[in-house]
Amino acid sequence: MKRIRRSFTKEFKLSVIRELENGKNAAQVCRENEIHPVLLSKWKKQFLENPELAFSGKVNISSKDAKIAKLERLVGQLYAENEFLKKTLSFLEIKLQEYRKKGGKI
Repeated sequence: MKRIRRSFTKEFKLSVIRELENGKNAAQVCRENEIHPVLLSKWKKQFLENPELAFSGKVNISSKDAKIAKLERLVGQLYAENEFLKKTLSFLEIKLQEYRKKGGKI
């Protein structure tokens, strides 16, 4: 006997994700909606990666575009970390100068 592949609407998927966000247990959400836990994890991952484009239909993002997007996110993260480290270093240099002016030795 052939199994029929079920399809779910964007609204259904979003409602399931909202149930999780409202604190429901993943196992309970799966039982109530009759979906497999792996499918729920997949939907959650898609939603967390890009909420605006999640479940938008049969749009195939090429692997090159996906890799570019991933690298652009990484560049943004590294830029933010770099700025944080620059500010921290500047702050520590000022504190070190103040410490030395008071006669402290390192």
